[in-house]
Amino acid sequence: MSDDTIASVVKDGLCTGCGTCIALCPEEAIELTINKKKGIYIPKLNEEKCNKCGICYKVCPGHEVDFKQLNLEIFGKEPEDILIGNYLNCYVGHSTDYNIRYDSASGGLITQLLIFALEEGTIDGALVTRMKKDKPLEPEPFIARTGEEVVEASKSKYCPVPANIALNEILNSKEGEKFAVVGLPCHIHGIRKAEQISKKLKEKIVLHVGIICNHTPTFLATEFLLKKLKIKKNDVKKLEYRGEGWPGGMKITTKNGNIIFAHYFSSNYWGIVFNSFFFPIRCTLCNDKVCGLSDVSFADAWVPELMKDNDAGISLIVSRNKLFEEFLNRASLKGKIELKNVNKDVVLQSQSLGTIKKQLKARIRILKIFGKKIPLYHQDLLKSSFSDHLHVLPFYFRNCFLSKRYFWSLISLYLFSIENASYYKSKILKSKK
Repeated sequence: MSDDTIASVVKDGLCTGCGTCIALCPEEAIELTINKKKGIYIPKLNEEKCNKCGICYKVCPGHEVDFKQLNLEIFGKEPEDILIGNYLNCYVGHSTDYNIRYDSASGGLITQLLIFALEEGTIDGALVTRMKKDKPLEPEPFIARTGEEVVEASKSKYCPVPANIALNEILNSKEGEKFAVVGLPCHIHGIRKAEQISKKLKEKIVLHVGIICNHTPTFLATEFLLKKLKIKKNDVKKLEYRGEGWPGGMKITTKNGNIIFAHYFSSNYWGIVFNSFFFPIRCTLCNDKVCGLSDVSFADAWVPELMKDNDAGISLIVSRNKLFEEFLNRASLKGKIELKNVNKDVVLQSQSLGTIKKQLKARIRILKIFGKKIPLYHQDLLKSSFSDHLHVLPFYFRNCFLSKRYFWSLISLYLFSIENASYYKSKILKSKK
């Protein structure tokens, strides 16, 4: 078999699980599977159906993303600042609909703007993701065509999401229909590469909405949390990773009607578990956390002065082209959203993008030592310091070893020590008052 298929990407450990190859395969020779050991999606190639056309390899963002070529093609120039990419303006804002704002991950702007785009006829549908009703621990990418369906897909999904499998529905849609796509950097990379091959796809997608991303936790992160909370996977009726105000948290509804809530900043949830132990290795090699190839990027506003007295969330926005700027202004004038200009440094500070970019070269160097394959980006990387290398070693130790099921007792012991340390610290502080 030719090396120029998705099989070689999987073999090299570079698959992002984005789903682009499945939607674009003309022979329908690729199916999506879950690798339960690693807790990630893996495409499986049917060698008998495959005609070796190489399309799956060409659209795959896992092994290569030519940032120089794509920036020139999309924006007509390379970015002056690789930390934030090509952009026109940065904003902070939120939906004026309090229910949408409160029930979303941060500010509700993506949900509100997609609804507005449907209402004014800019789009006929949007590629978004919700959790499956029959399998509540698995995501379901789909094309939302109503405001109600867009709301169903609100809130973050802290698990692997093969969003681009829904591109097939866009390709098979009626003539003249236009769509928005919402995705993480890897999803947008795959879509941009697919648009280079499919003129039809490029004509139909009129809005690329990017979500600034640190990483996507594996399914093992959710499994660990459920186990720690003593909830059986089969007992989960509904799982919401983010909501209930800001910063919110995970809300689990069981089949017997019980509701369990894990606060976002708790040691059980994102505070420690989801942000320390369950990074997919390919995620750690991403060179575009800010989603610089999108038309617009959205993110939580993790800035102290913006977090004060805020119980419903706000969003940071990086607007990258004139068409979206005009669309944003129309939504603001119609009273659908509230916006305020901010400096790009607010975005960089909020997402620690400088730190992540600096560590990338160190991560690549460490993984190369262990014989791992590295994706090609055709873009210069920032220089990593000695301290960056020191940070990377324990980072990979946690994610390559401690995340394995037979080491979960060590994670639990670590969390127990943190919880007790916090408890005794609070008692000491109270006694001194």
